[in-house]
Amino acid sequence: MSRFFFFVLFILLSGCAAVVAVNYDVMYGAEDVQDRSVPLSSSQAATYLNDVQPLLNQRCVVCHGCYDAPCQLKLTSPEGIERGLSKSLLHSGSRLLAVPPSRLYKDATTTQAWREQGFSAVLNERKQVEEANLMASVLYRSLELKQRDVLTGETASTTVLSDSYDFSLNREQQCSTIGEFDDYELQHPEGGMPYGLPALNNDEFKILTSWLMKGAKMSSLPALSDEHIVQVAYWEKWFNQAPLKNQLVSRYIYEHLFLSHLYFNELDNTYFKLVRSITPPGEPIEIIATRRPYDDPNIERVYYRLQRERETILAKTHLPYALNAARMSTFEEIFYQPEYEVDHLPSYEPEVASNPFVTFEAIPPQSRYKFMLQEAKNTIMGFIKGPVCRGQIALNVIDDHFWVFFVTQEAQAGLNSDNFLSQQKAHLRLPAESESNAGVVVNWFQYSQAQKGYLEAKSRKVNQLLNKDSLLDLHLVWSGENLTTTSQDPKGNDNAALTIFRHFDSATVVKGLVGQEPKTAWLIDYPLLERIHYLLVAGFDVYGNVGHQLNTRLYMDFLRMEAEFNFLNLLPKESRQKEHDYWYRDEGINVKKYLENNDHFFAKNTDINYKTQKHKTELFSLLKTHLENVLPNQYALAQPGTPVKEVALMQVIMELVGSPVNQLPEVSVLLVNDGDNKRVYTLLKNVAHSNISSLLDEESNLLPAEDTLTVVSGIIGDYPSVYLTVEVDKLPVFVAHLAAMKTAEDYTAWLDDYGVRRSDTRFWQHSDVIQTLNQQLQPINAGLLDYNRLQNR
Repeated sequence: MSRFFFFVLFILLSGCAAVVAVNYDVMYGAEDVQDRSVPLSSSQAATYLNDVQPLLNQRCVVCHGCYDAPCQLKLTSPEGIERGLSKSLLHSGSRLLAVPPSRLYKDATTTQAWREQGFSAVLNERKQVEEANLMASVLYRSLELKQRDVLTGETASTTVLSDSYDFSLNREQQCSTIGEFDDYELQHPEGGMPYGLPALNNDEFKILTSWLMKGAKMSSLPALSDEHIVQVAYWEKWFNQAPLKNQLVSRYIYEHLFLSHLYFNELDNTYFKLVRSITPPGEPIEIIATRRPYDDPNIERVYYRLQRERETILAKTHLPYALNAARMSTFEEIFYQPEYEVDHLPSYEPEVASNPFVTFEAIPPQSRYKFMLQEAKNTIMGFIKGPVCRGQIALNVIDDHFWVFFVTQEAQAGLNSDNFLSQQKAHLRLPAESESNAGVVVNWFQYSQAQKGYLEAKSRKVNQLLNKDSLLDLHLVWSGENLTTTSQDPKGNDNAALTIFRHFDSATVVKGLVGQEPKTAWLIDYPLLERIHYLLVAGFDVYGNVGHQLNTRLYMDFLRMEAEFNFLNLLPKESRQKEHDYWYRDEGINVKKYLENNDHFFAKNTDINYKTQKHKTELFSLLKTHLENVLPNQYALAQPGTPVKEVALMQVIMELVGSPVNQLPEVSVLLVNDGDNKRVYTLLKNVAHSNISSLLDEESNLLPAEDTLTVVSGIIGDYPSVYLTVEVDKLPVFVAHLAAMKTAEDYTAWLDDYGVRRSDTRFWQHSDVIQTLNQQLQPINAGLLDYNRLQNR
């Protein structure tokens, strides 16, 4: 113990990290990657699976989970823990050249390989003795530093933390190695983990300390059940049939589902990823690691395999997609009942593979549209939950709250007639053809011209169809009727209407028409839906250069405006331009020229018989009736067991505009305590804009007097900004204080009464309640909420 005491004293007194690093070598030996795996049957495996990983999930993974985890440290699995941390920034909107990808399980498959890529250990990799397992572990030292923070009382307060804490999304990250950690402790005494949150309690700290002291042994997940093995074999056989048509169909499905969590809903919620492998079914999977799902695999035959998901399920990346007998029948009907031939497989060259209208030209457009439409939420969620959707610049291309509708497959068939899409495939090319190192100005002009050419051709085609007695009315809008004979839900398909919320630098998509009437709406057809996916999901490279990222952002402007014009065409002629002008008040010069140089409205007037002068409001009402059979009520305020007075108070909050709303953060999660009953709501701030055509100066377009709040039952948003809690009898006062809020000081006082700040000693207990309720409310769709956007106010 005396040696340990003097060692700690030496660290505290030393200001030279280099000297300390040398002494680590002297005291504990040189670093060497360790094998920490233990048999599943061992007691050490039980400790890890039953005690350690669940604790890491609840206290650490909530910040260290995925793409935007600080220092790329993912504590979601043994592989992530072993990989450790990196000083390299994954997200960067300024790099001139693309950087090598660093995806767990793909870009390196051993700990040693990650070390060679610059990742450093958070566990002890020196002599495996108890003292070294703690003192030479960044993970332990970070947790222990926070414990000292508790002793000083810093985080025992419910007030705002000091300015020494930096919680900004793009803050400078330290990412200290063990050799640098002693200096880090001296420079950042507040920098213990969990960062800017309460420390682990004594029991929790003892669990992790004991595990680390004994060498941090870990095991793989329990073996799959026989039923799962049978299902995996069944689906892998289907995905890997030899005929060219089957290979093309499987490629199409893979390129759309590669981010999804596939599961056999007739069994349980064990999740799988669809991956490309060198090896056929029956052999161990060898992943083909490419930047994009359609990049050249450099192998003659690709096999599509189901790989078990090994990581903790996080809300921000969770895209559940059920596989079952009905799904198989649906796939068969969609892709194999139509008569068509595939006499060759398309190239993987970028200009071909990045354009789905070229790559999959042989598959009938109606088949592709049905596939995407039947799980439209999953399709859109790829954009919302994929790596593109991180940061304000990536998201200022969309409004804060809008509704999404879809063109019927029958109407789409008319647009697809006479090989229209095949003729337009050159106009439908996408920025990813330039791969991950792209220019900006020239590319934007080229794509602007291509989009103009497509819209002119589309306008001519639609006007021809409408001149043949086709109706411009709600018959064009999918009402949720079943798309195939094998999918005959008596209620229809609830993917027909979606709501998207933007939360400044994150976003959420949910089923239904949620919230008050939005300012804007989209009507999406097949070419739009396909391009959104290949622009923002399949074709986006988070490791790409600034040109690639900006071209993606700028092209999305075209798609958003096209979807908006589709919706506006359902309005009477006299309202279309007026409504559009309201959506784009004070638009930028480039957007103004783009709009002036293109005729985006159909020649024909609407066939909808409007009875009022509030045309958009009436159209929304008609659409609600049109879709009434499939609109879910999951987020409605009036839920079974909710008191009528409580619903009324939540509706009062929804009517707030301007000053009270201005003070609130993006996503506020409210817990109402009613004895043993707990009800959770989300307050979603909808920031108003004069327009959303500004790339770098969004602030100049803000209209704070028009900000609104949407209140929903349950949880919407993967990144809560603040937690609130109130006793049910105090709810009227809570609402009154919120309605009277005018200043930042008012908000601070309100939080003093009702907030559970990140510094609050109740935080983790409250967090556990919310995470549990979320899982109960959404047993399939829920994942761990992320705390990287928690405010400090």
